[in-house]
Amino acid sequence: MVNAWPQSLAVAGVCLATLGIGGLGLRLSRTTSDFYVASRSVSPRWNAAAISGEYLSAASFLGVAGLVLASGAEMLWYPVGYTAGYLVLLVLVSAPLRRTGAYTLPDFAEIRMRSPLVRRVASLLVVGIGWLYLVPQFQGASLTLYTVVGAPRWAGVAIVVAVVLVGVLAGGMRSVTITQAFQYWLKLTAIAVPVLFMLVVWGADGAPDPSAGGHPVTRQTTTVHLIEDTRLRVVEPVTLTVHGQINGDRVDGSVRLAPAAAPADSVLLAAGSTVTLAAGEPVPHAEQIMPLDGSSWSRPTAADGRGPALYRTYSLMLALLLGTMGLPHVIVRFYTNPDGRAARRTAGVVVAMLGAFYVFPPLYAALGRIYTPDLLLTGRTDTVVLLLPGRLLPGAGGHAISALVTAGAFAAFLSTSSGLTVSVAGVLGQDLLRGRVSVSGFRIGAVIAVAVPASVSLLATQVGLADTVGLAFAVAASTFSPLLVLGIWWEKLTVTGALTGLVVGGLLAGAAATVTMVAGTPAGLAGAMFAQPAAWTVPLVFVVMMVVSLLTPGSTPAGIRQLMVRLHAPEGLGLDRGAAPRQGAAPPGRGGRR
Repeated sequence: MVNAWPQSLAVAGVCLATLGIGGLGLRLSRTTSDFYVASRSVSPRWNAAAISGEYLSAASFLGVAGLVLASGAEMLWYPVGYTAGYLVLLVLVSAPLRRTGAYTLPDFAEIRMRSPLVRRVASLLVVGIGWLYLVPQFQGASLTLYTVVGAPRWAGVAIVVAVVLVGVLAGGMRSVTITQAFQYWLKLTAIAVPVLFMLVVWGADGAPDPSAGGHPVTRQTTTVHLIEDTRLRVVEPVTLTVHGQINGDRVDGSVRLAPAAAPADSVLLAAGSTVTLAAGEPVPHAEQIMPLDGSSWSRPTAADGRGPALYRTYSLMLALLLGTMGLPHVIVRFYTNPDGRAARRTAGVVVAMLGAFYVFPPLYAALGRIYTPDLLLTGRTDTVVLLLPGRLLPGAGGHAISALVTAGAFAAFLSTSSGLTVSVAGVLGQDLLRGRVSVSGFRIGAVIAVAVPASVSLLATQVGLADTVGLAFAVAASTFSPLLVLGIWWEKLTVTGALTGLVVGGLLAGAAATVTMVAGTPAGLAGAMFAQPAAWTVPLVFVVMMVVSLLTPGSTPAGIRQLMVRLHAPEGLGLDRGAAPRQGAAPPGRGGRR
């Protein structure tokens, strides 16, 4: 933060570019259909870039590298799941959903189930999932701006809220589509180019192995300022120079810390303390980070004290694979395609674009274990992508590269927040404000859509960025995934079965997410089941929907066989033309004028 001008200019540049492109969207957006689904005229390549742009969120740009740095190779399941989820969506959902004629997930729920009550429950779930996903975007913006320029926590939130609202209110989905396509390529450049320079420096440094030896040690004298109370795990004897308080006692000088005999014997450093580690000293870890030696850090499913490793892995993968299809800002994108074939092509291109991006965050984590191990002491491992270029590339070049990374990070927050805001605003505008599609209802919904999560993001949270996003995936997988899969592929799904499953999944997965975010993750199986609930909530909801449907055949929607034929017949037969939007929706193709 000594020279913050390059990073500040980078943030300003991304915001101005976003607003400028949003202004172009204002000129192009003239109808309700433009605002909600870009008049369903977006090409597969353009749409894939936009989907990738909004999907690569704070969790992808900052969180994945931070998780791998802290918890090792086991966390690589996150990028694998983020990408593979689109394969499941491609095979099971994309084309049939496009043929329903639905703007949003609640639209699909009503078209499939012919029930306004199911629609209202789906609307509440969309808003809840959207808010849960928006919180880490605002937290990431706050963390980034504090890390690079020392701004107060609210500043990053305020900037993202202002830019997102201007862009969304100006041009809706058409404006957001153009902006997010641009932001994907900016994010890919911002994550990839610095790695290439840093790998050159790493090679010139003798290519040290991040998994070699025991616990990480500092390569140079490092000073850390603690902004909050930090409890440390001391795994090897270490000498620190501390100016502050340790366990309530004032200390100004050198302190020798021995490994704790038990977790209860951890060391508490007060907020405001300054800690200096000499070169070659082993790094104590923040209490929430389990110390891993080189071999366990590089091995998936290593025992790390956070609960059953295999359970967490399988539950995480289930949440990511099935949760993707239930994310409101993802699924609405496929309705902007002209037809089901284009929707499939879009999903295939997205897999390639995401795969190209996710090659790079693990490299930041590996280099961070060598050059920024002090982040394990503070627990702020989500900042490794932001801080690593400055450590490896000093001088003007380092500032320029750091500015590029900062620009990419803000592009991540803005693009994902924009997509989520459009999705949540659409549901609020249609279902919870005026009960009909209108541009004014959409704009009011957009303000509400960002106000709540922005306020929540300023509160303390017990989990990292990627973990919070993982909880949103778990809720989506426990609610909309069963509704979509069974609704598209099983004609016996009844109104009562769908409604019961949505309520059960929403309550159980939502409660687990709330407990984890508020109280943190307890140790053992119980903690793992709350932090990663998908392994038990998803099968339970599928069973509940199917069993209740079989017990209530009298609530089978009318005309279900004709609808199922329309979902699965190719567009060339013309059967999809009978799609009837819900009452009050804009007609397909071109919506009502503003």
